[in-house]
Amino acid sequence: MSDVTPLRGALRHGSGLKRLNNTWGEVLAEFLGTFVLIAFGDGVVAMAVAGLPGSGRTEDPTAFFLGAGDWLLIGWGWAFAVAFGVYVAGGVSGAHINPAVTLAFAVRRRFPWKKVAPYIVAQVVGAFVGAALVYLLYSDAINAFNEAMGVTRTDPEGNITFSIFATFPAPYFDGNMWVPLADQIVGTAFLVMFVAAIIDMRNAAVKAGLGPLLIGLAVAAIGISFGANAGYAINPARDFGPRLFAWMAGWGDVALPGTVEGSFSAYFWVPIVGPLIGGIIGVLVYDLFIGDVLHSRELADKEEPAGRTRE
Repeated sequence: MSDVTPLRGALRHGSGLKRLNNTWGEVLAEFLGTFVLIAFGDGVVAMAVAGLPGSGRTEDPTAFFLGAGDWLLIGWGWAFAVAFGVYVAGGVSGAHINPAVTLAFAVRRRFPWKKVAPYIVAQVVGAFVGAALVYLLYSDAINAFNEAMGVTRTDPEGNITFSIFATFPAPYFDGNMWVPLADQIVGTAFLVMFVAAIIDMRNAAVKAGLGPLLIGLAVAAIGISFGANAGYAINPARDFGPRLFAWMAGWGDVALPGTVEGSFSAYFWVPIVGPLIGGIIGVLVYDLFIGDVLHSRELADKEEPAGRTRE
């Protein structure tokens, strides 16, 4: 029994515990974990895009992404964001903080289907609120950056500050949606594959306390290797929640439906559909190549007579 006094008065007398000890408690954890993810993930992008230039810490008020080091700032920032989001929520909900993980686990990890929708709603709402916090703290920097650029939020160049909140494809795709879609499928497949490996105690077991950190490193690896193509959303809630907030905050069509004239149109669905497909592929690939082998060995160990070893 914890010696920490519960904040809720009803809990002091024992009532209300059941309500928090079921899906509702897990939903609260998913909300908070995703909130942390976006507060620090979108926060590091806001720092790179608007905060550092506007604070006089770069060459000029519009100078950003001058080299690979700037991208590493983003990559490591998101790694920490994921790690601490998982640390916050992991003990209650398992810290999916990603609808692609929730769906993949429902398909292959016996995660109850009845919890899928509540988890996803909590993740999207947590991401929305996290984006709102980042906007509250960085709105002055965003306005200063746009003013220095001589653009508004709804101009084509408005997607520069919009990138603080959600993703879009690189210009070299020339409006082609299919390669960015494939990019999201591949990136999320790797993410879910890595998550499955890290939490699989039959594999090279990771101490529980290190699991969230390694999942954060997995996100860093994906961002460093594949991130420039489409911003490595690899998480429908991470993209749609902040995208919806950005639309409400004045980015207009740049946010929803995700259109920049001459560059891309109605992009919003790509970082939703791609990760959901990729997550299922990732968990299936892991189970086909690794999980089934581990399960076979587990069965063999149970069936072998005492004293014999597997050749």
